[in-house]
Amino acid sequence: MGGRQVLAARQLLTETLDGELPEHERLAAARAVVAELGAPERLLELTAELASGEGDPHGCARLSYRHVLGFDKLLLIDDGPRHMLRAHLWHPGRGAIGKEDIHNHRSPLASSVVRGRLAMELYAPRSTDTSDTSDTSDGGIAADRYQESLADGSADWLLEPTGPARLRLTQVAEYAAGSTYALPAHTLHRAWCDTAEPTVTLFLETGNERRRHTDVFTAAGPHPGTVPKVPLEVDDYLSELDALAELLRSS
Repeated sequence: MGGRQVLAARQLLTETLDGELPEHERLAAARAVVAELGAPERLLELTAELASGEGDPHGCARLSYRHVLGFDKLLLIDDGPRHMLRAHLWHPGRGAIGKEDIHNHRSPLASSVVRGRLAMELYAPRSTDTSDTSDTSDGGIAADRYQESLADGSADWLLEPTGPARLRLTQVAEYAAGSTYALPAHTLHRAWCDTAEPTVTLFLETGNERRRHTDVFTAAGPHPGTVPKVPLEVDDYLSELDALAELLRSS
């Protein structure tokens, strides 16, 4: 289902990533895929084709939304539990450092920065005496930990508090246009738009086995137990794709 660009992207995903692959091979393959599909001209052609109504606009609109971490999440290709290819449009000033939650994902991921610049921090849990999480002199940060899952019968996020935690910063990176990266599902991280202009990334989740929940850490105060996820209407979804194509043309 879809036009020439959609079919070619699906074929690349299938040929490169289907089958049982060790994690390191899957990550390398996924990174190569987003590098190829995230080339500005290639992504422009794919986005413009989808904006014309090719692919599955109704199905993809239901899984596209304004993400709470500060970017628009537009599903381009949905291959069920195996591969989900998305375009992320990051807006300056949203999801700023100190406000975005540290989190991981349900499956391995790879991303290509198509336009703009993304900053990222990686974290690891640090053993600590949970009776005292106030001291950050060792460079660690105190945070509240939540287990995030999807609500039955809706797309809302459910956040169950699981107690205090201490994290340590392990890496800081900047990714300019043309850069790619890949992360195992369990890797704790946070990312944000690092320019005054919109940033576009191509984002791929892959793998046959998806974790039932993710881990979320916040130092910004308590979270509500449920965070609504409001999908885009089909017309809004197609309009966002058209606007993204125009942004890519002007880059």
